[in-house]
Amino acid sequence: MNIIDIIGTAIGNSLRSKLRMTLTVVAIFIGAFTLTITSAIGTGISGYIDSQVAAVGAKDVLSITKAADDATPTDAGPAAYDPDQALAGAGFEGDGSEFTNRVLSADDLATIERADGILDVSAVLQVTPQYVEYADNGKFELAVNANAFLTTPDLAAGSQLQRDGGDGEILLVTSYLDTLGFADAEAAVGQTVTIGIADYLGEMHEVSATVAGVQNESLLAAGAGLNLALTDELYEAQNIGKPTNAGVGSLLATAHFDPAASGEQIDAIKAELADQGYAALTVADQIGLIQTVISGIIGVLNAFAIIALIAAGFGIINTLLMSVQERTREIGLMKAMGMNGGRIYALFSTEAVFIGFLGSVIGAVAAIGVGALANGILAGTVLADLEGLVVLQFAPGPVGVIILLVMLIAFLAGTIPARRAARQNPIDALRYE
Repeated sequence: MNIIDIIGTAIGNSLRSKLRMTLTVVAIFIGAFTLTITSAIGTGISGYIDSQVAAVGAKDVLSITKAADDATPTDAGPAAYDPDQALAGAGFEGDGSEFTNRVLSADDLATIERADGILDVSAVLQVTPQYVEYADNGKFELAVNANAFLTTPDLAAGSQLQRDGGDGEILLVTSYLDTLGFADAEAAVGQTVTIGIADYLGEMHEVSATVAGVQNESLLAAGAGLNLALTDELYEAQNIGKPTNAGVGSLLATAHFDPAASGEQIDAIKAELADQGYAALTVADQIGLIQTVISGIIGVLNAFAIIALIAAGFGIINTLLMSVQERTREIGLMKAMGMNGGRIYALFSTEAVFIGFLGSVIGAVAAIGVGALANGILAGTVLADLEGLVVLQFAPGPVGVIILLVMLIAFLAGTIPARRAARQNPIDALRYE
């Protein structure tokens, strides 16, 4: 009996007891379906994050904060209240020289700029506009994208913000267009909007800004982007009425380095800043934290799918053991006709692999069908604002690996019944009733 005969015979034998095999295939189907779905979620979300970093991530920017004080014990209970530190932390006030908190002072910025490889550094000023208005169409709350300095936004129309100098410019998000009264993205470019911001004493001030462009809403663009000129103007209005003896500090700074710098050079810059007490991260570093969390969740879901497949493996063992018992005389006859134990072992192992293949393929095909339907529904509803996000992305490689994994589990599950069949004594097997 050659390989082709063994495969044909194994498939025919598997279909003898249709109900038993159907139940076993269903168990494998559930595990394969779940594993394919979770794998597709991981591939889709990870691919989207990677594309966001590649498309909109500003690769030459570091976000810099003061490093946490490792000398402070974490299990010593709450620290004593320090009103100076509380004031600086809450209002970003003070020049930073007398505080041990995480506010960056002018001296800190100068130290960072002197680091090898740093081209320029600037403090990130926190501004909290109250509203935005266009042509008396009503005032609407304005959300500012805190990550704007780390990204090169994906534009629907217009141009990027000027980094230095120039007039105050704003990048609106597509979700603001209808609300503010613009016909489309192109119609908004070049128009002037009014931004309201409250000063230190609560009085409202209005600042004009030109719409430089409109950005598609994405993972890294959840609010409007402001250029430095507009940020400075809003910051100045926001601090009207602040005590004259209060300096200015920031919890965050951004630094630019050579866009052509290698990974080793970037790591060297980070290491030098770390030695001076600063934590520096690129946008890829920060997104990597999100990917780690997503990978952990996907790993847990995959673990449940593997458990389901292991349970299905016991179903294969049971199915084949029953098959061996029912075909004991048949096994004895095959041995009496000269079929050796190795070929009998291969016959029953092939049956197990066929059952695993059938269940995994059906499960994978069903998962792809359900995923395609789910993607269409999600893209038109809850994920409509996230351009390019395909939650369930079925790559041929991972799907193929899943099918092979299930077949391997099925093969291992079929080992015990196959060995039992191969070791049957032909005389005793022919006498079996």
